[in-house]
Amino acid sequence: MAAVLPMRCRRYLEARGIAFHELDEGGMKALVLPSFGLPPGHFDAAAADILILLPPGYPDAAPDMFHAIPWLRLSGSGAYPRCADQPVVFAGRNWQRWSRHSGEWRPGADGIWTMLKRVEAALAEAA
Repeated sequence: MAAVLPMRCRRYLEARGIAFHELDEGGMKALVLPSFGLPPGHFDAAAADILILLPPGYPDAAPDMFHAIPWLRLSGSGAYPRCADQPVVFAGRNWQRWSRHSGEWRPGADGIWTMLKRVEAALAEAA
């Protein structure tokens, strides 16, 4: 496992019992949250692997989007969530890109906990 997260981010995930893998693919650093639990009944899957690409300069620079495998569809309509229908290939896998952006990152204060809250909110609010 390549160490790509700052220690405080790693400690946060470990303290909360969140499984994770750190990756470095050709200089692109990433975090994978395997079998991440999804809001019950919201999607056509109960869990998904979540990929967060870490930009150069992280944690002072904000992660932008996140990605999922399997590709998630809304359980009620069978449609992809809004802005979540484009592929991104990373580490030999074809990920579903969830285009979610935020300009509220605070360098020196925010970390993986902030991005994780954004992921959880996007999944809960998906339409």
